[in-house]
Amino acid sequence: MQIAIDASRTTVARRTGTENYALQLTRALLALDSAHHWLLYFRDQPAPDLFPTTDNYSIKVETPARLWTHLSLARALQRDKPKGIFIPAHVRPYFCPVPSVVTVHDLGYLHFPDAHPKRQQRYLDWSTRRNADKAQHLLADSQATKLDLQQFYKTPKNKISVVYPGFDSGAFEAVDNLPILPNLPARYLLHVGTIQPRKNLSRLINAIHRLRQHPDLPRLVLAGRQGWLSEPILQQIDDLKLQNHIQLLDYVRDEDLAALYQNATAYVFPSLFEGFGFPALEAMASGVPVISSDGGSLPEVVGDAALVFPAEDEDALVEAILHLLSTPQLQAQLVANGKKQMQKFTWQKAAQETLQILEQTFRLNK
Repeated sequence: MQIAIDASRTTVARRTGTENYALQLTRALLALDSAHHWLLYFRDQPAPDLFPTTDNYSIKVETPARLWTHLSLARALQRDKPKGIFIPAHVRPYFCPVPSVVTVHDLGYLHFPDAHPKRQQRYLDWSTRRNADKAQHLLADSQATKLDLQQFYKTPKNKISVVYPGFDSGAFEAVDNLPILPNLPARYLLHVGTIQPRKNLSRLINAIHRLRQHPDLPRLVLAGRQGWLSEPILQQIDDLKLQNHIQLLDYVRDEDLAALYQNATAYVFPSLFEGFGFPALEAMASGVPVISSDGGSLPEVVGDAALVFPAEDEDALVEAILHLLSTPQLQAQLVANGKKQMQKFTWQKAAQETLQILEQTFRLNK
């Protein structure tokens, strides 16, 4: 049986969370022992080593790129007639000639609309609403997203399956002689992610300002490229004269991330809303204690392996930082809990659950 996958997001040079999800889950699906043949659709030619060398899939590069999803992909599906298509990180074609299963990662744009550009917010609302309405089945990254789909789009709960993304811990677990980025302080609190309002960095910066006289406060390192409305956040650092307390890094390459995590004193994840939250697992795998907000799915991801505070409570964030820094036994306990927590999320498990849903939805076992 032929199953299509929209693999167009797997070839992005600088992958974010949803694009990495598309790549890793596709790889894991190809690695399963199944009788199906996979059709991977791209808008540009993938690198030769992007996927394993096996004979259970075909690469389909479709052109033109303009309106690729709604024209090129739809036309290819009509031509090839697979049993159905899995869309892990994008929108379903407007006219989709085959059954579809679509992953919905989060509805944060509805919880915090001011954290997104208006045009992006409207597109996310339109595309997610259409996915929820027209797809035969939905995958949700978390229970939080499933509940949001039911609440905001009235999606029947039996049309949604929660499949937690996997996590490859190997790249972040302790490895000797990892290259360390230059000019990092000896001790630092770390945040990895795009600088944008949804990440709640303004409250974190305020917390550092309030703690700046603390004799044992590590510097805060913010690693990530500048996103929408990053200017006020960066200006806040200057206005509060925190240049000696906060260090900015741009986008950090994958090969440098492990050392950045492993040398941190703690990882701070204050996000207002996350569909899943891979950085928390990356910190756990690196043996670093985590402070996390309760935004979106984060409580599901971190379990008992983080010090959790209400996302919009700045006082609670300040207290969490102080408590963690002053309690070595808590740091050790969170690290130990993190090693167990991250093992709940594997790409093989995600792929097996996804394949079962695809087979049921596309009626491949009948």
